[in-house]
Amino acid sequence: MRAVTLDSVPATPAVTEVDAPRPEAGELLVKVAASSVNGFDASTAAGYLQGMMEHRFPLVLGKDFAGTVEAVGESVGGFVVGDAVFGVVTKPFLGTGSLAQYVTVSTAIGVAPIPTGLAVSDAGALGLAGSAALDSVNAVALTEGETVLVSGATGGVGALAVQLAAARGARVIATARPGEQADFVTGLTGAGVHVVDFTGDLETQVREIAPEGVDAVLHLAGDGAQLAGLLRPGGRIASTIGLTQDAVKGEDVAVHTVWADPSAQTLTALAQQAASGALRVPVTATYPLEQAPEAFAAFGAGALGKLAVTCS
Repeated sequence: MRAVTLDSVPATPAVTEVDAPRPEAGELLVKVAASSVNGFDASTAAGYLQGMMEHRFPLVLGKDFAGTVEAVGESVGGFVVGDAVFGVVTKPFLGTGSLAQYVTVSTAIGVAPIPTGLAVSDAGALGLAGSAALDSVNAVALTEGETVLVSGATGGVGALAVQLAAARGARVIATARPGEQADFVTGLTGAGVHVVDFTGDLETQVREIAPEGVDAVLHLAGDGAQLAGLLRPGGRIASTIGLTQDAVKGEDVAVHTVWADPSAQTLTALAQQAASGALRVPVTATYPLEQAPEAFAAFGAGALGKLAVTCS
């Protein structure tokens, strides 16, 4: 099969021919129709995960997938050949990813049905970023009327988090550069999102909107300790990029370190919202599998939203 691979790390992803996988017990073989590029994939290619996870070469990249069940392994229940499914590859090693024509995935976590009304192309860009966004919003227990600062609002996770926060009735402050980035963010919800320029005096801009400080911060980019300083006393910050409580000693705030958990429950909730139109999957460009290296280059250059890859 054709796949986006690495022969070593760090390295530039390339499209090569590799053996197609076979499902083991408890696994599905999925014919991949759509996938996407995530920060996790870029970090893998850059060599940042060396020593953290086992790498098996040639290493097929990719976390997100959407497609059709082609075969089922032993002891699989709840799925049959022909089912439309999506989700996130959750194996404890790197090497058998979803930026490929086929992928094997465990039925225990990271896979759910694609509901009617959700395009396969959107499903293939929803799993990992959506899980990280929803888990972050849940971690700070965001409620109606609260003010939340989303730092990193122009990325895939941030663009989904802005929408999820607004849907809970929160007042959203989002970081973006003026111009195209700001327009992208304000176009996500159709409601009043306050955009602040992270290249300027962030504290002054935020305090003009929330003089007493914000109730919560979603730390998806930027200086976590600085962002924690924008919280009101007793505020909460959720970080997907490693901020810990030790980094904000002396501050009366709670830090929640978030690792995306693509459970079937989370994936199903996201898919239902996307299928109903309540949540828009922010795909801004789509690349065929053979041009996936170009998608990685665009991602590294700071592309907005999600970059999808068609694999069939």
